[in-house]
Amino acid sequence: MGSVGISADEVVDNLIRKHIEELSNDPYVSQSDHPFFVADGSRIVEQHLRWKSSLPDIQPFYAVKCNSDVNFLRYLDRLGVNFDCASQGEIELILSLGVDPSRIIFAHPCKSISALHFAAKQGIRWATFDNIDELEKVKQHSPQIGLLLRIFAEDDGAKVCLGDKFGAPWNTTVALLERARELHLQIVGVSFHIGSGASDPEAFTTAIQQARHVFDQGERLGFNMTVLDVGGGFQHTNFEFMASSLRPALAREFGDRPVRVIAEPGRFFATPCYTLVCKVIARRTHIGAAPSNPADMLYQNDGLYGCFSCGWSEGEEYMPVLVKQNEGRDDHRESGEHRYSLWGPTCDSIDQIAKEVVMDGEVKVGDWLVYKDMGAYTMSASSQFNGFPNSYTVIYQDF
Repeated sequence: MGSVGISADEVVDNLIRKHIEELSNDPYVSQSDHPFFVADGSRIVEQHLRWKSSLPDIQPFYAVKCNSDVNFLRYLDRLGVNFDCASQGEIELILSLGVDPSRIIFAHPCKSISALHFAAKQGIRWATFDNIDELEKVKQHSPQIGLLLRIFAEDDGAKVCLGDKFGAPWNTTVALLERARELHLQIVGVSFHIGSGASDPEAFTTAIQQARHVFDQGERLGFNMTVLDVGGGFQHTNFEFMASSLRPALAREFGDRPVRVIAEPGRFFATPCYTLVCKVIARRTHIGAAPSNPADMLYQNDGLYGCFSCGWSEGEEYMPVLVKQNEGRDDHRESGEHRYSLWGPTCDSIDQIAKEVVMDGEVKVGDWLVYKDMGAYTMSASSQFNGFPNSYTVIYQDF
């Protein structure tokens, strides 16, 4: 844990300043111009305790796609969190950590034959499906695996709506279950996902009501329905609010039967645990009079093709904080509010992080900007477009 009397934020700030000082020793090494993360293990524990307090009867299966940092995954494993994998690569990663296959769900309704065969061979016991062709595939290549029927569910206000791509429409569930029975497959339960970064608790209520309906359908057809997967959608900013709606809905619809309830949280666990630090590599100030009074432009060493992809995929808004420099470096820095647009390092003009941010003072080339809550869909979604690296130094605190 951090030093006595020092907050977690202060510990992170100190680590940031220390690393920047180390990088400044040799400004001609490429690493000195790379962004870096600080990961705080104490925040992982905080999130885990919040989950256990609000949803003690729901077992979390962390969505590996959200952040696949091996050290982060190991920490979750030590806390007893299970794993939701969506590809063979993710399954291989989790198994390489020594996690028992029984703690993995293959939660992708549309899988390749090779990945499906691999999962079954490794002893993964559960997978999801939402269409007839997937049933035919399972029958031929992994008939022993237990299946959860993923039904349509959606919060229209979620950051990423998934219903357009996945989820069996409500009027097709009987036909799917009947075909599964004809193929002698094992239907063990129902899953749904109201969307990543959800905000409407009624979406959970509606989905749980429909899941109970499908449970009844399955049991009438002779299936032993024992698992309910309520998916993801949990955000750390509104978690207790969403959980307060989920609990009574589960009690109303499933309180009369012994059902194992699981979930697939991703960003809830990952988001607040990582802080990203980026360097200003260039600046363009507007010289002379301009009728529109445009904001000056800052170019930093990471952007939409790196850890800021949620800017275009989810409309995420970013507000950095300037790392305070040594007094000597600030002697010729203008004070007062300064407006800037923020840009990533690539040559693509869509690589804009923010149209305008207001900083408390002047920002110069060589300054570093701090972005908090950057653990979800950042490193895992980054690319090497334009030749920029997508491997990031991570400084671990309390791991």
